[in-house]
Amino acid sequence: MTTIEKASGILVSVGNTPALRLEQLFPQSDHEFFAKLEHMNPGGSIKDRSSIFILQEAINLGKVSPDTVIIESTSGNMGIGLAQACLYLGLKLVLVVDPLINPHTENLLKIYGATLVKVQDKDSTGSYLKARLEKVKHLLEDTKNSFWTDQYSNKANPEGQRKITAELLDQLSNKLDYLFVGTGTGGTITGCLNEIQARRLATVIVPVDVYGSKVFNAPTGNKKIPGIGAGQKSSFFSTGDLGEPVYINDEQIIEGCWKLLRREAILAGGSTGAVVSAIEKTLMKIPTKSSIAFFISDRGERYLDTIYSKKWVLENFQLEF
Repeated sequence: MTTIEKASGILVSVGNTPALRLEQLFPQSDHEFFAKLEHMNPGGSIKDRSSIFILQEAINLGKVSPDTVIIESTSGNMGIGLAQACLYLGLKLVLVVDPLINPHTENLLKIYGATLVKVQDKDSTGSYLKARLEKVKHLLEDTKNSFWTDQYSNKANPEGQRKITAELLDQLSNKLDYLFVGTGTGGTITGCLNEIQARRLATVIVPVDVYGSKVFNAPTGNKKIPGIGAGQKSSFFSTGDLGEPVYINDEQIIEGCWKLLRREAILAGGSTGAVVSAIEKTLMKIPTKSSIAFFISDRGERYLDTIYSKKWVLENFQLEF
């Protein structure tokens, strides 16, 4: 079986993404803004790193062999990262998804050869996550030689994400005051925190969550845009180590995406739009002339039927762009 470390193919192109200084996003501000372009990974998102790191560790530990069936619950990007890696490595992949997955992502997963199992019922919190995890449990019981990558509690997830911050800090010569990070499984934010603490930096990590999410017990709310927030708390981080979370709704996600597109010509996904709006919402509280960074977590092409569809936005949120 080809190992990722020795592979000469597509998987070795994950990582080493550029950090771009943004001159036009908030032109009236005296802060410096930087974006780490994670959408330039081959699978198109920040989750490529976790996918590869988790699979490589499992292969190294003998938990995954050529006939192992990989199983995961996903709202999109982790699934794409795993689908690309599994296709290259010759592994079967079963992904549990829900109705919020956008059509473009669903088609990508099928093209990469993943088998999709879609749950339909929300849990008591209004989320599909518990239903997806329950389905994963049943699939593991029913599938011989199966392995759950478990992005929600597998410690290889934040370890796979840690290198993002290491790259970013190297690119900025360790000069970073604030890092805004979208929340979900908590893997990215934990990897960021671990690297910043290891370097003994004073960089403040600001979590960005959505209304209705349980990661920080956000105020109630319904969301239609996947990729940020979660129906359960993260098993990775302690909230005491982080800055005060900023809560964003679907309308603000859309506004952030369009602002980034129109001002910087960057077509990004929903979680990035949430972060852009969170930064704008917080700017007045940040000391003058601070350096602020965030991740372009995935490609906006996956949201052409939703966030970037003026018709969809108008029908669902009565917003016009």
